[in-house]
Amino acid sequence: MSALDSKILHALHVDGRASFRAIGQVIGVSPQTVTRRYAHLRTAASLRIIGRTQPYALGDEEWFLRVRCTPEATDRVARALARHEETVWTHITSGGTEIVCTTRNPEGAEPALLRSLPKTPRVTSMTAHCLLHSYYGGPQNLVDKIRPLTPEQITALAVPSRPPQPTHLTDTDRALLHRLYGDGRATNQELAQAADCSQSTAQRRVAELRHSGVLYFDVDYDPRVLERSRLAMLWATVKPAHLEEAGRALAQHEDVSFAASTTGPTNLYAAITCADNRALHTYLTGPVAALPGLTQVESAPVTRTLKHAGLITHPYPPPPGA
Repeated sequence: MSALDSKILHALHVDGRASFRAIGQVIGVSPQTVTRRYAHLRTAASLRIIGRTQPYALGDEEWFLRVRCTPEATDRVARALARHEETVWTHITSGGTEIVCTTRNPEGAEPALLRSLPKTPRVTSMTAHCLLHSYYGGPQNLVDKIRPLTPEQITALAVPSRPPQPTHLTDTDRALLHRLYGDGRATNQELAQAADCSQSTAQRRVAELRHSGVLYFDVDYDPRVLERSRLAMLWATVKPAHLEEAGRALAQHEDVSFAASTTGPTNLYAAITCADNRALHTYLTGPVAALPGLTQVESAPVTRTLKHAGLITHPYPPPPGA
């Protein structure tokens, strides 16, 4: 990915609905150039803009489920989980011996998978981790740590928003959010058609949902375009007195794309994106080993991704030597 491509990617993360003219003015190129490079990224990097919502604001909670099956059943169970409406991400990890998926449900409602998975033939064990607090992720993306844009350029594109608070959604809001989840750059006309309202109403409600912190826009892309082809998961146990300090430190690590405290056998989780296995080793024996209060750590390389950001897709091809 060229320097210009990385700037466009960062600009779209700052404001996924910014016009190509506005992006071009900020980074110093023509709107036609932005349009052309955006089309290239859509093809070469599987780039898409996603409208997402903050779980807390809508009374939702997220769970991580770790599922182990007999070897011959792993692929079948993983594909079934990817098709399940509750799951948002589904990975096969640890050389095909484990499935990790995330779910999102109304707060206090037991995920249906917690009841059905233990009864599934060939499933040998399962652990569930409820996400308690996010240290990095959501509106933050790995591209923020690369920061190809200057602070001034970020400010010029950023849309002001408040910390999210509990919000009641109307049927119109839900229809708009559903459409934006499929395509964060859907036009006002397309949004109005999806929500059966006027274009001015659609535009106003999207602006209000963004300003309230309920709605944000994220960029989804093949991480290999950032020369990071090794994806891994980190499950750590930290002494409770050090959990906040360790979580904040983890969020600053350049290889961390998501970090959160959880319930369950371990209390700290992170998604890792790095160059290769040697880089993963260096990260685990350096920054991770130095986390305050760390008593135990487990890493699980991602072998295949069957569903990412709610989209069932063909998994990224494994990197050479993986």
